[in-house]
Amino acid sequence: MGKQTPFYALHVKANAKIVDFAGWDMPLHYGSQIQEHHQVRQHAGMFDVSHMGIVDLHGKDVNTYLRRLVANDVNRLTNGKALYTCMLNEQGGVVDDLIIYKLADDFFRLVVNAGTREKDMAWMQSQLPGLDVKLTERLDLAMLAIQGPEVKEKIQRFLPPQQADIILNLKPFQFASKKDLFIARTGYTGEDGYEVIFPKEEAVKLWETCLLFGIKPCGLGARDTLRLEAGLNLYGADMNETVTPLESNLAWTVMMEPQERKFIGREALEKQLQQGITHQLVGLVLEGPGIIRNHQSVHIPEDGRGEVTSGGYSPTLEKSIALARLPTNHQAQCYVEIRNKLVPAQVIKPPFVRHGKKVF
Repeated sequence: MGKQTPFYALHVKANAKIVDFAGWDMPLHYGSQIQEHHQVRQHAGMFDVSHMGIVDLHGKDVNTYLRRLVANDVNRLTNGKALYTCMLNEQGGVVDDLIIYKLADDFFRLVVNAGTREKDMAWMQSQLPGLDVKLTERLDLAMLAIQGPEVKEKIQRFLPPQQADIILNLKPFQFASKKDLFIARTGYTGEDGYEVIFPKEEAVKLWETCLLFGIKPCGLGARDTLRLEAGLNLYGADMNETVTPLESNLAWTVMMEPQERKFIGREALEKQLQQGITHQLVGLVLEGPGIIRNHQSVHIPEDGRGEVTSGGYSPTLEKSIALARLPTNHQAQCYVEIRNKLVPAQVIKPPFVRHGKKVF
């Protein structure tokens, strides 16, 4: 038996198919992964994401610490705002991708991936010597993602008017925090919505309130197809410690200015930029029969080969799509090797779907 979130008994009660995910017993689906996918694209769904790591950072040196720790620049943040970034090793490889929230000059919150929690904590602790920064993993908190085009309307119905006004006025990557309730306008689906952090003792109450207003539970399966359609990277598949953000369609998360900010991995990225990027992460849309799967070979006429990093079926587009790392000088057409056959595919710049609509 793996670790369990505060929602585990509710998943079992809802007849979820429970699977191991990074050592956690998590719901894959509650009957139909495709129905859950459409629920989020068309209405509103909720995901238990309490297996992810919530880390609070306090101290007078926390801003200095984060400016060295991550490739994006937290000086861009004001209180109540968040940014997405990568944490790199000295070789420029991605230790993890995460979201950083600024609550005060001496107080930031990080949310890291479930599968990298222990590694991330050890890495972050190793960068602390000499700095006035305290890391606290918030094991007392739970996290629920509420996503979909109807989320705003539904939340407005069950929150007190004053609280609802604050939340509904949040812009993307803004958040509101009051006592133990933390609500951010962020997500991993390509739809509008919120990620809510709260004391784990409140899990049952919030879950049942969401159900009452038609926000349906969705599992890891739908979360993966939704993020793939949105062109969002999955750590361990689309990037890891052996590839840089520049090779992972994440150059926009790297702030090279100002030049005096010496973040971990900067020298490796500067060298890579000087030498030229040889591979990049792109989107693929299959034009023939079959389903693209992770690690399949991609053939580019006259330009060599690439590899699928994330592949699957798109319920919205009703065809197979993928993220793949290809040589930089690739063509607009390629072939994916599926069961020893070369199936044609179109190369696109992600995302594939935005707000429920095809965008390529």
